[in-house]
Amino acid sequence: TAIVITEQPVSVSVPLGYSFTLRCRAKGWTSLQYQWFCQYQSVCCQISGATKQDLPITAQQTQLYTCRINDLYKNATFSDWVKVEVHHCVARGVPPRLWQGEPVIVLNPTEQRVEVGKPLQLQCAAMGVPAPRYQWYQNGNLLEHQKKKKLWISHAKVSDSGTYLCCASNSHGEHWTNAVDVHVEGGETLSPAERLQLCHLIFLLATGKIALLVGNNHYQHHPNLMAPVTDVFELSLLLEQLGFQVVSLLD
Repeated sequence: TAIVITEQPVSVSVPLGYSFTLRCRAKGWTSLQYQWFCQYQSVCCQISGATKQDLPITAQQTQLYTCRINDLYKNATFSDWVKVEVHHCVARGVPPRLWQGEPVIVLNPTEQRVEVGKPLQLQCAAMGVPAPRYQWYQNGNLLEHQKKKKLWISHAKVSDSGTYLCCASNSHGEHWTNAVDVHVEGGETLSPAERLQLCHLIFLLATGKIALLVGNNHYQHHPNLMAPVTDVFELSLLLEQLGFQVVSLLD
């Protein structure tokens, strides 16, 4: 092609007010002209006066940038779009005073409790120049398809329970988030009658002495028994006389 980009700009993730430079380099058959553009939300516009290879920026808001390169024969090409991510809420002392662009965690994931079948989401964020890459781990095992700031599982399973953490890395090094526990709790397994009995049991536990009697008539290798029914009935009467609340269950 007539124009070849030899150095693409790179995405960055920086605190509000941080100053840096986006760079673009190209070569062609004639002298080249550069023009930078930015896009905020859905609006793309030409940056007035941004006609050099380097674009100085003082970070104010998260937006996208690209550079157009022209030659004298009206050939043109665009660089990759890059993202300048701006963090507005960064703790004092982050990044360190002598920051060289290595990843710095600014948002750690938090402990989660979700029901089986419900969405599971963990989130983290890091600053870095270039912008960090992300890799999530569960119980020390790499999660092959979880490579974004947000870990997303649309339908959580019990096996998704465990300890999670994320590694943010770039060409200057890596930094790990705090480890957090995720609890995926089993779904509803009781029948309506069992739920009613359980609620009654809990109520009784909260209000006084309780006796739980279980009489079993049916055994796999034994004829049906009649005594347990009688025993449970008689023992219930005795315990009630002693001030117990009694829950009797059969089989």
